[in-house]
Amino acid sequence: MALRYPTKLFHRITDITPELLAEMNARALLLDVDNTLSRHGEQTPYPGAVEWVERMRKAGYRLVILSNNTHERVQPFAAQFGLEFITFAMKPLPVGYLRAARQLKIPTKQCVIIGDQVYTDIIGANLCGMKSLLLDPIEEETSRSFRLRRKWERSIRQKMAARQQADAKTQKCGKDES
Repeated sequence: MALRYPTKLFHRITDITPELLAEMNARALLLDVDNTLSRHGEQTPYPGAVEWVERMRKAGYRLVILSNNTHERVQPFAAQFGLEFITFAMKPLPVGYLRAARQLKIPTKQCVIIGDQVYTDIIGANLCGMKSLLLDPIEEETSRSFRLRRKWERSIRQKMAARQQADAKTQKCGKDES
């Protein structure tokens, strides 16, 4: 798969199920913060995110927050989830991803990164041989650099959505024939 393409596309983190992760042979989840677990820059988790993390824990998944943000931003946020975290991860460079896998003691092939940005979360995961789940951002950022990156991401998101719809139709047809 191309460097910029995620394994799958989802609307919100709460749409991801333990069953889907099991199908992906996942054992560990690396979680982005801004526009994944909360609105950009906020300390309040997205509704249902804390419960989702607990559901994943109960299903046996190891979790860590992986963020390019500062310790001051991430530490109080991670505490609300009871999660370990890595700051200044330098995504999309592999260093933070590999550090997270080592910290969790899980092979990279069994790690899944969940985030909202192609040019950080997804490229970094692909560079490390990890699977990735791309989320729609909770809200659009207003800075020029974010608007430009979101514009570049648009075609990738459209292609992934079309691919997933075609896959779903194929699976439905196969079940109808059974």
